[in-house]
Amino acid sequence: MDFSNVDFVLSVHSLKQLPEDDLPEIAFAGRSNVGKSSLLNTLLNRKNYVKVSSRPGKTQGLNFFLVPGVCHLVDLPGYGYAKVSKQIQAQWGKLITSYLETRNQLRCVVVIMDLRHEAKQQDRELLLWLRQKKIRFLAVYTKADKLSGNLRSKNAGLLDAGHSIRPDQRVVFSATSRYGREQLVAEIDKILTP
Repeated sequence: MDFSNVDFVLSVHSLKQLPEDDLPEIAFAGRSNVGKSSLLNTLLNRKNYVKVSSRPGKTQGLNFFLVPGVCHLVDLPGYGYAKVSKQIQAQWGKLITSYLETRNQLRCVVVIMDLRHEAKQQDRELLLWLRQKKIRFLAVYTKADKLSGNLRSKNAGLLDAGHSIRPDQRVVFSATSRYGREQLVAEIDKILTP
């Protein structure tokens, strides 16, 4: 799959704004500051195409990126932290939930987790909810470059166990070293192949 020609299309703040075409969509979800923007930049072979912020909660809409004739990549707002009002947080939650539950074009949710940390309750809740709704997911454990090979394997195993994930349901990834990028591209290819 070629990601060299990707274009930002729009930032969606209500379901009425969703693109009307039938292209399949891959959504990217994760707790704030888990490395979602860095992962997307590495996937797209771009340096700063998706804005990376040191301030959690920066992404506030559903950001659509078009891979021409292939699919949309959808960057979802981070969850778990944001210095915004409870009302805005509730609106985000409602928008994301409605999108995930009702969008026929959605093929998979890539759930991004930091490999350095133990299984988090919010990730567990999201994965449980996706399973209940029968929404396909792929786990990606980021920041693999921060750990040695042995610790990387150990932590991946702990996250697998903590979230009831099989090794074939996840990718270990580093935006810095690009470790796991080819595997992630291959998994997305599989998801998009009818």
